[in-house]
Amino acid sequence: QLQASGGGLVPPGGSLRLSCTASFNLDYYTIGWFRQAPGKEREWVSIMNGIIGNGGATRYTDSVKGRFIISRDSTKNTAYLQMNSLKAEDAAVYYCAASGHPNTVYANEYEYWGRGTLVTVSS
Repeated sequence: QLQASGGGLVPPGGSLRLSCTASFNLDYYTIGWFRQAPGKEREWVSIMNGIIGNGGATRYTDSVKGRFIISRDSTKNTAYLQMNSLKAEDAAVYYCAASGHPNTVYANEYEYWGRGTLVTVSS
């Protein structure tokens, strides 16, 4: 019900935009982007609260603040993660997810998950 795309190979300092398309109205849900690097636990990257009822507020984990931007296009039921100034440590499989809980960064509170998309940062 969530389809993530947009991953790929990018050199350090480059940019990528990930997309996450839902088969349902995302406006009611908190959208979360998570990532998992090899040998590491899944971590939250960014969230956007549901527009309806929660104002669409955003949060970013400290390591991506100022570089990543989360957004959504309600007309397309699609969320985006614009990733700029990518670093080697950003390389991971990125997942999008949707939750009925507002303002949550906890993966176990996300009911819907897309398949991951691989981001590789290398020269």
